[in-house]
Amino acid sequence: MQKNITSLQNPLIKQIILLQEKSRERRKTNLFVIEGLREISLALKGGYALKTLLFCPEIISEEDVFKLKESCNNETELIEITSEIYEKLAYRSSTEGILAVAHTKDLSLLNYKPQTTNSLILIAEAPEKPGNIGALLRTADAANVDAVIIANPKTDLYNPNIIRSSVGCLFTNTIATGSTSEIISFLKQNNINIYCAALQAAVNYDTIDFKESTAIVVGTEATGLSEEWLKNSTQNIIIPMQGEIDSINVSVAAGILVFEAKRQRGF
Repeated sequence: MQKNITSLQNPLIKQIILLQEKSRERRKTNLFVIEGLREISLALKGGYALKTLLFCPEIISEEDVFKLKESCNNETELIEITSEIYEKLAYRSSTEGILAVAHTKDLSLLNYKPQTTNSLILIAEAPEKPGNIGALLRTADAANVDAVIIANPKTDLYNPNIIRSSVGCLFTNTIATGSTSEIISFLKQNNINIYCAALQAAVNYDTIDFKESTAIVVGTEATGLSEEWLKNSTQNIIIPMQGEIDSINVSVAAGILVFEAKRQRGF
């Protein structure tokens, strides 16, 4: 049976605001908030289970809502909310009048198993800015890499800013997280070459054969990669710079490197 919520003081509305604002609440409940029809559709396609769907009938048609509800499991609760509540919860006015509360997934590296014998994996060490993480996920989706692995994550991946900046690509990529040591051990056990984007002892990225199992590893612009990565690198690689600066945005660098690997593999 469909419910209606008309008060901003409703406990569920208060919880959703907490889930949006506090990573501690997301970790404690294993829940997070998704905003927007496209993002919710991608989450469902990516195998995420929705606990609750909240919609504002003044913005989205019930036909669109029920079409989406058909893709959910039977436990998903459907709740109608007022435009006042929607405006309080929504970050963007262009998200079609619908939000969802979804169950998180365990993104531990232990749950990731390479599906091919020549995997192409994008690894980012300690990315912190949600915008950069979102852009990395969009790049990974565009290149259709086999997985994105975040080493030593500093930011909760279910942060609403990451979901927004990734345009839902958080749900379209296979994602895992772990410590640098765990990930290096995993790569070696699976015979995956480690190519680190770094200045030291590096060769031009386009001289490398990326057709075998490959992990492309990028660090932050501020600190680069840790020594542990550099010590365990199959080969450090560099993108030649022709201007005055010696670094570019991490997602731009990742895009250049993974698309070179895809070019070599014939896309």
